[in-house]
Amino acid sequence: QLQLVESGGGLVQPGGSLRLSCTARGLRLDYYNIGWFRQAPGKEREGVSCVSKWHGSTYTVDSVKGRFTIHRDSAKNTVYLQMNSLKPEDAAVYYCAADPGSDCLDYVLENEYTYWGQGTQVTVSS
Repeated sequence: QLQLVESGGGLVQPGGSLRLSCTARGLRLDYYNIGWFRQAPGKEREGVSCVSKWHGSTYTVDSVKGRFTIHRDSAKNTVYLQMNSLKPEDAAVYYCAADPGSDCLDYVLENEYTYWGQGTQVTVSS
């Protein structure tokens, strides 16, 4: 059974850090572009970042650029989203997703992705 599993969410104070992990059962993440999305209450899900299956190129939206970093650990079949300097507006359920396409060029579009995880909650509050 093909499945993505996110972990690492939790409660953190503003300015703090979290590292989210995306692992897979039944598929090698190396064969996919892996994206991270988030959905805050009452808002649409939005793309945050993506790491390409070719050369590990990374893409990040402006709202988190310089604070969030995505990277892939092929040996562990895991993709991480390192989140620093967290703000209350970063609070959301975070999802990882796998895209079999050639690159992350349309990484913010949900329909580019074939497999999705169930999400992990990130709360940023003092």
